[in-house]
Amino acid sequence: MASLYFQLHNTDKNSKARAGTITTDHGEIFTPVFMPVGTAGSVKAVSQQQLINDVKADIILGNTYHLYLRPGTGELEEAGGLHQFMNWQKPILTDSGGYQVFSLAANRKINEEGVTFQSHIDGSRHIFTPENVMDTQRIIGADIIMAFDECPPYPSDHFYTRTSMELTHRWLDRCIQRLDETEIKYGYTQNLFPIVQGGTFADLRTHSCQFVSSKNAAGNAIGGLSVGEPEETMYEFTELCCDNLPADRPRYLMGVGTPWNILECIALGIDMFDCVMPTRNGRNAMLFTSNGVINIDNKKWEKDFSSIDNGIDCEFSHYYSKAYLRHLTKSKEILGLTIASVHNLAFYIWLVTQARLHIIAGDFLSWKNEMVEVLKKRL
Repeated sequence: MASLYFQLHNTDKNSKARAGTITTDHGEIFTPVFMPVGTAGSVKAVSQQQLINDVKADIILGNTYHLYLRPGTGELEEAGGLHQFMNWQKPILTDSGGYQVFSLAANRKINEEGVTFQSHIDGSRHIFTPENVMDTQRIIGADIIMAFDECPPYPSDHFYTRTSMELTHRWLDRCIQRLDETEIKYGYTQNLFPIVQGGTFADLRTHSCQFVSSKNAAGNAIGGLSVGEPEETMYEFTELCCDNLPADRPRYLMGVGTPWNILECIALGIDMFDCVMPTRNGRNAMLFTSNGVINIDNKKWEKDFSSIDNGIDCEFSHYYSKAYLRHLTKSKEILGLTIASVHNLAFYIWLVTQARLHIIAGDFLSWKNEMVEVLKKRL
């Protein structure tokens, strides 16, 4: 049993892109990596078999807030943790629930101790503290667990953002202490990733990176971006954080983003990504393909009997036609949601896999610049 190990294999000579391997007790993760979001112990409309065979996911996400409310820690503990409960034997990352709690702006109260909030399910009142969030993540049993942080809204002024960042730092110390005091539950290592905050203020982001780096964690996350700021601002602060976080640890940019966002952020030095976009947009008729973006609702696809996308390595994308998927979408057939979600996830994972191959080959930057233009095209 060993803690998470990150090995850097290649760094692109013309950008800051990196190719590496993260080794956990549940297997290896090849970086750069995209992690499908399985909020409540399932990736919406996609089965575990499809995640393994069709999407080819190395790692998936669970969400502490949702799993804590339902099915609850009692059932998860009895099952032997989330891996056993959902029968997924590859790595899992859980986010701390902070983002979900803070998005319930009208129904929550923040103080030094933690956050009091109302359940979106039945209105019942709960409190999340750094300590009980660590305990909950112990029970869920993910390989990578996130520190409890406050994600300030955009825009926030310097004073609020600084106060919020300092609270996040104090909470991080409490998260670390709680993990040090408690035993692992299921016989494998859990690795805490702290989260850098600081909004869109360079002095705060730099300070937060330094504070987080001093904790010598197995990996580090960047939070509070892609929350409404312009794309260029997101890139600017992603680069600043990458330049100020340890090069020998994986860097995880939370909640980003479009396929072109991902490629640009790989070029800035990010290793790990997650986003609901491929599944959420897929369920709303938007397909990301190796030729550009398709709105499958459009009449132009009505008699297009060509495959969804022959350019990627996914049986679903080759097997079903655009016309058939449009018919399913128009008819509100559940199968349409599955096909679109599997395709979009497989596309995202194909994209980061291609990025890795080009980093290793040494021609990442020219490939990325071409690819960004292709991916943004509306077909």
